[in-house]
Amino acid sequence: MIGKAMQDVINEQINKELYSSYLYLSMAAYFEDKNLPGFAKWMHMQEGEERAHAMKLYEFLVDRGGRVALKPIAAPESDWKSALDLFKQVAAHEAAVTASIHSLYEAALKEKDYSAQAMLQWFITEQVEEEKNAAEIVAQLELVEARGTAVMMVDHRLGKRGA
Repeated sequence: MIGKAMQDVINEQINKELYSSYLYLSMAAYFEDKNLPGFAKWMHMQEGEERAHAMKLYEFLVDRGGRVALKPIAAPESDWKSALDLFKQVAAHEAAVTASIHSLYEAALKEKDYSAQAMLQWFITEQVEEEKNAAEIVAQLELVEARGTAVMMVDHRLGKRGA
């Protein structure tokens, strides 16, 4: 049985993961509107990953006899100045998610919840990849801006995700 303190913070993280999913769906819609299907595909895949993260936490709570308490999801932003501006927000958002996962892990340590600690190790590792991917795309888009290289090349690369 999971303790109430852990149940509460995991429910908060489920909400954050669902917000992330919603945010990336909004970003996909932005790129669809800009006729950048590769960027949109990347965002749709990211949206699915975030939803899967929420479900991993959801299932963990259920498996531990906890109660899932879904909360309202805040409306995400829907417009950005550029692809670079948007991906800078992605990088900042992923850093915030990492900090949230670290706080969740600290709560698991405080509560001596070893099952939660083990499960959260997966999220900690996942966030290293998430931050790395966002940083690489920001760096590429900064090169595009600095050198005038076609954004279509980056769009094509992002469209190959999962292929």
